[in-house]
Amino acid sequence: MFITFKKWTALYVLCFVLLFAAFAAILWRGGAVNASKNVVLEGGGPALLIDPGHGGEDGGAVAADGATEAEINLAVSLELESLARLLGVDAAMTRREDVSLGDPALPTVRQRKTDDLKNRTEAANALPEAVTISIHQNTLPGFPEVHGAQVFHGGGERSARLAQAVQDALNAAVNDAAKEIKTAQGVYLLSHAQGTAVLVECGFLSNSRETAALKTEDHQKRLAVSILAPTMAFLTAEEG
Repeated sequence: MFITFKKWTALYVLCFVLLFAAFAAILWRGGAVNASKNVVLEGGGPALLIDPGHGGEDGGAVAADGATEAEINLAVSLELESLARLLGVDAAMTRREDVSLGDPALPTVRQRKTDDLKNRTEAANALPEAVTISIHQNTLPGFPEVHGAQVFHGGGERSARLAQAVQDALNAAVNDAAKEIKTAQGVYLLSHAQGTAVLVECGFLSNSRETAALKTEDHQKRLAVSILAPTMAFLTAEEG
């Protein structure tokens, strides 16, 4: 069973408390005017790169009701960006529309998908000191009861540490049964990113109840808070 409404609400509020606590720490260290500079690269530029997976001709996983992974990824990512900017975190996006990042002139879908992944990775590697968070949705059609959010990383110590922090927050605010972080196998972005990068599978589109939740603004905001709070704490700790 999914988390009850009362528990959802309590944990959602808890995540907001943690989020604003992290922001208060930023203000304590640098003052409100310079808050964003404490979560920006020292040389300038975004401290957070948000990567909504898939897009355009590549819709990713598809739910039974026709909802695509690409559209939900973008919705969650936009909530994450909005909240980050509200709290002074300089954030960038790999895409802001339902588009592929692959070269449309390439002759095959496979080539365009490969180019899309390379371009996302190049965007991450252009900001090697920033944190990259790639947003995705999972699917397991043979096991429609499986649900919950899970975080993957590429094996580096900093990425593993961030993945664990985000997973802990998701377990508290989203999952009714704790999930563990995993080292991703064969995920191009995580394998080739030079800096800190994690991939968040926000839920399972093969589970109809979770799909319904993932399509709502309330759940998308809950995911954004749960991802951003530990990320801000990670960024400010790295600054310290």
